Amino acid sequence: MSKFITIRNKSGSISFQIYNKTLFVFSLLLLLSFSVVLLSLSVGSSFIHPLSVIKYLVGYGSEEHAFILHTLRLPRTLLAFMVGAALGVSGLILQGIIRNPLASPDIIGITGGASVGAIIFIVYFMGAMSLQWLPLAAILGAGIVSILIYLLSWKKGVTPIRLVLIGIGISAAMNAFITMMLVISETTVTTKAYLWLTGSVYGANWQNVYSMLPWILIFIPLTLLFSRVVNAKELGDDVGIGLGIRVQYYRFLLLLISVALAGSAVAFAGGIGFVGLVAPHIARMLIGRSFAALVLLSTLIGGMIVSIADIIARTVFLPLDIPAGVFTAGIGAPFFIYLLYRNRNM
Repeated sequence: MSKFITIRNKSGSISFQIYNKTLFVFSLLLLLSFSVVLLSLSVGSSFIHPLSVIKYLVGYGSEEHAFILHTLRLPRTLLAFMVGAALGVSGLILQGIIRNPLASPDIIGITGGASVGAIIFIVYFMGAMSLQWLPLAAILGAGIVSILIYLLSWKKGVTPIRLVLIGIGISAAMNAFITMMLVISETTVTTKAYLWLTGSVYGANWQNVYSMLPWILIFIPLTLLFSRVVNAKELGDDVGIGLGIRVQYYRFLLLLISVALAGSAVAFAGGIGFVGLVAPHIARMLIGRSFAALVLLSTLIGGMIVSIADIIARTVFLPLDIPAGVFTAGIGAPFFIYLLYRNRNM
């Protein structure tokens, strides 16, 4: 029995193979993702039976739970999953182009830049401008800091090791700036900023979902288009150049995609950390190193991590609603230490 499923059009211009194992794992994760979403819609201050949730989703449910499901839980659940998916793919891209297993948006400064943009908005502009501009401020912060990291890393091109070292330094500087802003600001502003920095999808609404959706629908499929480039680049810059790949051009382009995904995630959910680090590694443990397959699996795994963290955050400590970022950090920090230990001789 063949280990592959071959998909090819009649002209032969499109042709690729899918491992049977990859298809099986993806199908299993898809089922698990649906189960996590269903659980998220069912549990809370009031329990709704999963069958009642399914009936409501397909249009045959009663109106008894309409407000809870449609207004409170469904937008929060969808936003949590999309944020996790964006962070997972963003981390995968960074690990691919930098060729460093410790790379992720929060570690090399992208999340820090988004957080700085958001904090500046909260401290100086929140009273004068609508809160709807907060996501734009976060995305601009991520973009500006990422360009700064790239420029400081440039010396006849950008090498992966310089990029990650400069990123770590910039991340530390951004964290110091954020701390300074929190110290000098008023208590009411500091409280709002601190809650945002911890990372939470509390208060998510349909406008947030619709605003986040284009970033997912555009940039994750765009990442898939560059899968062969990343597969070649992971063999090294010299090999990539030998294969005719414009290494610096694609590295910058993929970095922009990673920034867009991470910036949009931070913009709508705050500083949820370690998802971009953990999700790609779990995906590799399951199926290996094929980048296209890793994009799909990192999307689902990242979405599930944030969704599960949010379920725990809003149910275990009722009536308190703890930020989901607390639990992703609780999972991610030990995993980061494990990666450091495993790669100590590299």
